[in-house]
Amino acid sequence: MVHANDLVEEFPLVDLDADALDAARILATRRLPGLVVTGELGRPYAILPASQVVRFVVPGYIQDDPSLAGVIDESVADRIAARLVGRTVRDLLPKNPVELPTVNADDTMLELAAVMARLRSPLVAVLDGDAIIGVVTASRLLGVLCGPL
Repeated sequence: MVHANDLVEEFPLVDLDADALDAARILATRRLPGLVVTGELGRPYAILPASQVVRFVVPGYIQDDPSLAGVIDESVADRIAARLVGRTVRDLLPKNPVELPTVNADDTMLELAAVMARLRSPLVAVLDGDAIIGVVTASRLLGVLCGPL
């Protein structure tokens, strides 16, 4: 039987008060689906999906009317990442925290999949007690579930 600790990958962790632009750069350069955000004593606090960072940098009026994206000057698009300057990871998180997608190291692959599916999270933090031992991404889970091509 496959357990969560059999699937873990090392993954960067970021603190709530880390620089938002640095976190976005980690997501971009390592092509990650998200990051585990830690709070007090390095305990998991939240998952920051890359899509949430994109949501933060795209102005609300463009999200409300995507047709505006086609007519806005490129100089505005070039400044979108500037919205991250001076911000922290805490600023990027939704104001109403959602349930944290975590599993225990000895949870089964199906238990892990159920948490990921129910919370619609691209990754799940795997814990041994309060300590994060790694992360399982949706792509890693699917690779095991579906097998090689």
